[in-house]
Amino acid sequence: MRMRNKPWAMEFLNENSNIVDTDGSYSGRIGDFFPESRPLHIEVGTGMGTFITELAARNPHINYVGIELDKNVMIRVVEKILEAELHNVRLLLLDAREIDTYFHKDEVERIYLNFSDPWPKNRHEKRRLTHETFLSKYRSILAEEGLVQFKTDNRGLFEYSLGSLNNFGMVFHEVKLDLHADEPEDNIRTEYEDKFSAKGNKIYRLKASF
Repeated sequence: MRMRNKPWAMEFLNENSNIVDTDGSYSGRIGDFFPESRPLHIEVGTGMGTFITELAARNPHINYVGIELDKNVMIRVVEKILEAELHNVRLLLLDAREIDTYFHKDEVERIYLNFSDPWPKNRHEKRRLTHETFLSKYRSILAEEGLVQFKTDNRGLFEYSLGSLNNFGMVFHEVKLDLHADEPEDNIRTEYEDKFSAKGNKIYRLKASF
């Protein structure tokens, strides 16, 4: 997701440093960023923050970390956290390629990937968040039996991801080819999800572990 550049974005994020880490201050010690020690889940690519804030509101016993590279997008996520007065969500202004340097081994229990950029051109394959390069990073930080949950409306990316995860030796716990046909109670719709679904697009979801 790309938004119009806001010259004041970094100033705003730094003013909310109790919620956002913009410079890696909590790298290797994410537990210190939260008021209480709880199981840790992360979302790679927050969008406008509807998913992670709703998830955090439903599960106050879990700590959530949203990872986003676009400072302009992150502004809205911060606003939603403040509006909902959530204390179990923190944000990282971080390139996902650095995820394995930020978290400890076995520190994360679940990783959410929602409507990631499909990077359709073959030469951009390594940028896809379900490419083996990223899967290797997820494996290094996920606890035993930790899950990766992936959701998209892009059939090509979903098929690619099924193959990529399978080739990596991952175990599938769920594969849904039309999530909204019989929508599970645990599904939280993102902004993109509502938009794509309204256009008649099928939504795909999988859950898998290493």
